[in-house]
Amino acid sequence: MKPKSELSEYSLARLNKLEAEVIEELKKRHFLSISQAREQVLHIARGAGLSAEDLMLSNSPNKSKVGPAQMKYHHPIDATRQWSGRGRRPGWVRDWIASGKSLDTLKI
Repeated sequence: MKPKSELSEYSLARLNKLEAEVIEELKKRHFLSISQAREQVLHIARGAGLSAEDLMLSNSPNKSKVGPAQMKYHHPIDATRQWSGRGRRPGWVRDWIASGKSLDTLKI
């Protein structure tokens, strides 16, 4: 690349063209470095007896899908109000306990 003092003598059009050329060269080199890294990884994998597909497989077991938690507590008057026992206590549960009653009496 030209020294900074020489670049200051370039016209704006020439600098813009030079910028475009530099960006294009950077893209090419980036792609080349990715390709080289990919080849190195595949070479190591082949040496270990693995294929590219083997590298793409996840090490973690499949997670089973868990549905919503079963309800453990219900409101004594309004059965549509239920709570699984997980997370924050609903207001009606807090009120129930604050009145001195046992949570066990709300169990389903």
